[in-house]
Amino acid sequence: MISMREQEHQILEEEYENSAVPVEARKSVFSVSLVWVGFPMIMTSAVTGAAIVGGLGFWSGMLSILIGNLILFGYVGVLAMLSANKGYNFSLQSAITFGSKGARVVSGLLSTLVIGWFAVQTGLTGSSMHDAFGSSALLITLIAGVLYIVLTLFGVKALTYIGAVSAPFFFLIGLWAVYDATSNSGFSSITGFKGTGTISMGIAVTMVISLFADSGTMAADFNRWSRNKKQALAATFTAFPLACMIAMVFGGLIAAAASRNSDLFQYIAGKGGAVAFVSVLLLFLNLGSVCAHCLYNASVGWSSLTGRKMRGTAVVLGVIGTILAVSGAWNHFTDWLNLLGIIVPPIGAVILCDQLFLRREADISRTVRISAFAAWVVGALVGLIVDRFAPFLSTAVMSMLAGGLSYVIVTLTTANSSAAAEPGSKLIMDPAQKQS
Repeated sequence: MISMREQEHQILEEEYENSAVPVEARKSVFSVSLVWVGFPMIMTSAVTGAAIVGGLGFWSGMLSILIGNLILFGYVGVLAMLSANKGYNFSLQSAITFGSKGARVVSGLLSTLVIGWFAVQTGLTGSSMHDAFGSSALLITLIAGVLYIVLTLFGVKALTYIGAVSAPFFFLIGLWAVYDATSNSGFSSITGFKGTGTISMGIAVTMVISLFADSGTMAADFNRWSRNKKQALAATFTAFPLACMIAMVFGGLIAAAASRNSDLFQYIAGKGGAVAFVSVLLLFLNLGSVCAHCLYNASVGWSSLTGRKMRGTAVVLGVIGTILAVSGAWNHFTDWLNLLGIIVPPIGAVILCDQLFLRREADISRTVRISAFAAWVVGALVGLIVDRFAPFLSTAVMSMLAGGLSYVIVTLTTANSSAAAEPGSKLIMDPAQKQS
């Protein structure tokens, strides 16, 4: 007979919060892909796609969605491959570049920001139900928060299962909604949709990137389970561009065909009857998926920082996130995207340039690496300047490029100094500097 402890172990797997995932515990590319595909194929992506097409028009909006998703694929995909190489979570991965103590700042910040994203999605559950059916937003938000916390307690296994259910369900219902919305509109009227002209293509691209800038940068929390780099990249592809684009295109098509009711959930719920019930099921499955992913990111990050277990941390952070959701975090959705697009992309860009180009063999060796922090600050400042004076450009792309390039310049400039030579690192531009 199987003991109670063995049964618990089968249900609640080891999460390796403070160490690399061993090779024997890694998962198949199919399992990791299911973790990823259920993350961006969500209502929020559809809402963003609708907002982009509504502001830019059909073709320009679709082009922005494509560009943003391809950038996400390159950005998240490389970070995913790097994490699969060592099996590190984001906290450990960032410690290579920012130092063991420096990573506490980076990991702590992103793990906190993603709690805000959990709050936004949980609040969206309540507000969506209120708008569609007049339900108590407060009560629904509280119920959703509890459900999403419980789901997260089952760890990466739960992310796999909910992805397997949520993504195909969203695809089928979304496909029907698009067909229903576009059936009374000619193809030419949809493709000829001009939009309001209230946003630029640069802003639209930033909206796409910012939607997953935080958790995308923390891709290591998911892809450390991949068996190799190729499988990590393949799993990432199922999210960006595939799943994310599907959701955004659905939203954009509905916006172009039925601009007076372009919210995917509200459109489906407005049909009434059995369809309305399906819309509720879709809402909770869909937003439950993204909330579980976000809370998992936050919990793995903070458990690594505090040395505690993921599940206990998830309960504490989930309660905090639910309180934020009840307070009205959803009302700050646009401001949240703007903040993420400025301060988060430079972090990933610095890690990417460091571990892919400059110090491929590096591991955690120093407590703080000032050059990485300096580059992050430069990237964030450039993002702020672009956001203030050149909003027609993509804030996320500019901050990403500035952070990565400034790190490369600083590292190359100091490559011949003793301060730049670190144990276990190798600058690929000067192999002679490799140390044992």
